Amino acid sequence: MSQHTTLRRALLFMPGDSLRKIEKAIGLGVDSIVMDLEDGVAFSQKAAARRIVVQALQTLDFGRSERLVRMNPMGSELAEDDLRSSIVGRPDGYVLPKAEFAEQIEAVDEFLRLEEQARGWPAGQIKLLPIVETALGVMAVREIALASPRVDALLFGAEDLAGDMGAQRTPAGWEVFYARSAVVMAAKAYRVQAIDQVFFDLNDLAGFEAECRAGRQMAYDGKMVIHPRQVEIAQRIFAPSEEEIQAARRIIQAHDEAQAAGLGAFALDGRMVDRPVVRMAEQVVRKARAAGMMEDA
Repeated sequence: MSQHTTLRRALLFMPGDSLRKIEKAIGLGVDSIVMDLEDGVAFSQKAAARRIVVQALQTLDFGRSERLVRMNPMGSELAEDDLRSSIVGRPDGYVLPKAEFAEQIEAVDEFLRLEEQARGWPAGQIKLLPIVETALGVMAVREIALASPRVDALLFGAEDLAGDMGAQRTPAGWEVFYARSAVVMAAKAYRVQAIDQVFFDLNDLAGFEAECRAGRQMAYDGKMVIHPRQVEIAQRIFAPSEEEIQAARRIIQAHDEAQAAGLGAFALDGRMVDRPVVRMAEQVVRKARAAGMMEDA
């Protein structure tokens, strides 16, 4: 269980076998870049993708973007090669697809512990971001979240889950709504971030924006994105608006004044304000600071 500090409004997946696309991602100012060794890479290109990902990690300046690698699922013959090849580039973290058991996360954790020790790197710095995208994974989401202190976020994969269940995918998404709720609930319970599902229709930006808003209302912290044109929308929606920031500051200021006057709950603009409301306002301010929208106090 981790107290996360990294802003992850958008996690942009780029195929690991294209240095050009990774370079393009860097120019977007996206919070996190996921260099993909799994679904985005043909089987025949896996070895080449590993080399390109290491080259990117060792030679490119990612600026403020987090540097993540999505490996192949633990238990596959590709996973160990992914880890052994890419660790030399010292990524910021690994995205673990098809997470279903605590033991999968524990195995990667142990590999990273030994590598950090052998290379003289700070212990525990490389993060793990499991994707919950199977029925078994949904049932084990608590164990996955608690499997290692490196777990920094839970990602929800709707498409793979629907395929695993044999569910029919619909725009409304009720077929995966229970799982989408379970993942964000577990993330909040165990104090890690929750990252919402991919939206595959690249031409429906209005639909993408609506799904981002729905995800944020559910308390997701960000979204997996698969095209550069989705980045700006996700990073705008998953950051507080100027109106939300101003309202939060007023609530915090009024709370401080009420505390000084010896008051608990108090009224502001005709609405009752108690501790849960203040906590939400403090969360808005924290997110705004992390996004560079407010100066640190």
